[in-house]
Amino acid sequence: MANKKGKGKGPGSNIIAQNKKARFEYHINETFEAGLVLAGWEVKSLRAGKAQLTDTYILIKDGEAWLLGSYFMPLNTASTHEIADPTRTRKLLLHHKEIVKIFSVTQDKGHTCVPLKLYWKGNRVKCELALVTGKKLHDKRATEKDRDWNRQKGRIMREHAKA
Repeated sequence: MANKKGKGKGPGSNIIAQNKKARFEYHINETFEAGLVLAGWEVKSLRAGKAQLTDTYILIKDGEAWLLGSYFMPLNTASTHEIADPTRTRKLLLHHKEIVKIFSVTQDKGHTCVPLKLYWKGNRVKCELALVTGKKLHDKRATEKDRDWNRQKGRIMREHAKA
């Protein structure tokens, strides 16, 4: 079965990296799309799929949005003349209204802004951001229980279809 564009992390996919932990740890309230300011070696690293978004968050400082904690592994062939810092702070490109909204919401207790995924849109790298609230332990258990039930339901349906 062929991998369709935009689905999963295969060769035809436009998704570079996902923050799966964020969907488990937080309730997602609202999402935004932001561009990234990158160096040349970082783009080459992203084309090779060498990026991680775990433990990454968004900081609003002086009216600008910044991506902190992301890791772009430098390629040996791409960054020979430049000293590559894989964990540097990267600027996010958002409209002023979006930055103001993110800043005002994150000032409330229990709210934060985290990146959900990095993906290609044409030849540009985009980052999907989300305004989130933390889940309680019982919410995480319910999410896990629903996921297990859906998996079990799929197995039952497949077995029933074979018979």
